[in-house]
Amino acid sequence: MGADGFWDRVDRHVIRYGGAFSPRIIDRASGSYVFDESGEAILDFTSGQMSAVLGHSHPDVVRAVSDSVSNLDHLFSGMLSRPVVDLATRLAATLPDPLAMTMLLTTGAESNEAALKIAKLATGRYEIVSFDRSWHGMTSGARAATYSAGRRGYGPPLPGNLSLPTPNAYRSPFRRPDDSHDWEAELEFGFAMVDQQSTGSLAACLVEPILSSGGIIELPPGYLARLRELCDERGMLLILDEAQTGVGRTGTMYAFERDGVVPDVLTLSKTLGGGLPVAAVITTAEIEAVCHERGFLFFTTHVSDPLAASVALAVLDVVEREGLVSRAALLGERLRQRLLDLRDRYEVVGDVRGRGLLQGIELVRDKASKEPADQLGRDVTATCLDRGLHLNIVQLPGMGGIVRIAPPLTIGDDELDAGLDILEESLKAVTSAG
Repeated sequence: MGADGFWDRVDRHVIRYGGAFSPRIIDRASGSYVFDESGEAILDFTSGQMSAVLGHSHPDVVRAVSDSVSNLDHLFSGMLSRPVVDLATRLAATLPDPLAMTMLLTTGAESNEAALKIAKLATGRYEIVSFDRSWHGMTSGARAATYSAGRRGYGPPLPGNLSLPTPNAYRSPFRRPDDSHDWEAELEFGFAMVDQQSTGSLAACLVEPILSSGGIIELPPGYLARLRELCDERGMLLILDEAQTGVGRTGTMYAFERDGVVPDVLTLSKTLGGGLPVAAVITTAEIEAVCHERGFLFFTTHVSDPLAASVALAVLDVVEREGLVSRAALLGERLRQRLLDLRDRYEVVGDVRGRGLLQGIELVRDKASKEPADQLGRDVTATCLDRGLHLNIVQLPGMGGIVRIAPPLTIGDDELDAGLDILEESLKAVTSAG
């Protein structure tokens, strides 16, 4: 309970905003570890909230925060500072043309709200298409485009939100004669349904290149290119939400680079701030000009804050200096081979998916039935925590428990191996006990 009645005070004073809280009281964090109040080290395979790509308390980030708080951290929304303009310039240099114009914000939901407002204002339309396993945030517009959770009990979402079937190769009913995933037919079917439901006001398609909260679902090669064509045919903008996949996480600076498809609008958040509240929406000069002419308004308390810009610049500096994009690709292959080995040797590991240092395994009762194994997932994650590894489990209707693995890009080879050893030991312990 804690000497001061910590958990009793949680029960009396803390609003519960999701699943159960972790039973450990976290005291500090450093590198790839968090430490509870007893001093026990817990290897962090979630990078905080899938964000701390440089690990915890990276000295460059600490220095950037300290310097900014001491000198220039927050301004009136209509004022600009050099760190903000430097960041906008720096981000443009990492992106293909014509992505060049940045607005600096604080959270992923906020950046998606801005992106949706840009799309609606630029096109003069209001309908938004997103995946039926999507997660784009909990604020009004982002929540309306989120289908994986949080839809019941809050009244009607914003009008004009339509869904596409998520291309889950492991569970999709769309199959070719050889039983492989027919994502082309699935995507065409999805857009036929969108067209049938649309009032003729399609504005944008908002998608994640890898759906993380949706169960580590990676878009098949070729999917994004075809999606781009379908959007262009309808005069829709393509918005990519790279909250979890941006800034090197998947082994390229941005996940869309694998497909050679450039979005009209890109949103960044989690990884851009390395665990601190930093987000950005980036679009083309043409779209920005149209929105400006039409009176685009998105004042927030912390828009263009120099503190956020300074942190993001520090993150980009470290990613570039330490070659963390290529390191994520290298460690991602190491991670994938270990996970594939688990799949080959354990009947309950049904699927391995993801890219770079954003991967996962789907736990099932057995490979033949693919029956979801919710309790198994909960037991494995609890056992991992007992053994010193923090993992996150995603459990959605009709899917098994998906263990998400997203360690810092700075994690050591030995740390990665140690965490995967704990995962295997936990799998073995839970399945043997069952």
